[in-house]
Amino acid sequence: MSSESTPRSESTPRSEPVSLSTALASFTDLWSPRIVTAVNDYDVRIAKVEGEHVWHVHDHTDEFFLVLEGELTIALRETDSERTVILPRGSVFTVPRGTEHKPYAPNGASILMFEPTGTLTVGDRHDEVPHHVDATTGHALA
Repeated sequence: MSSESTPRSESTPRSEPVSLSTALASFTDLWSPRIVTAVNDYDVRIAKVEGEHVWHVHDHTDEFFLVLEGELTIALRETDSERTVILPRGSVFTVPRGTEHKPYAPNGASILMFEPTGTLTVGDRHDEVPHHVDATTGHALA
């Protein structure tokens, strides 16, 4: 987690357009999302990711992913099986609430997510959080 990033306590819509490529170029931290704007009670977050996240569950919300660059893989533990979805650039996927999942990007990726404001990146239940994963509700975009 970057010491220059500060958690954002309240999300608001931006009054000016936001260039996602410029926003992504403004930070280097991995698995540490930045809040680019808000829509109703949802944050629009971007993140750079590489390697593995952590197995986790969001008990009360779905989690939406859009891959902006690279490729994201999401392992899912569903009711009676496990499966993996691969999301190339431009792909979207929604992990249903209550589904244990673990995103990973062996070669790195940039992603956009929609999540209710205040949602922790490691969900409501999770494995031990590794050092490289930022357990946050998102950081303000510089």
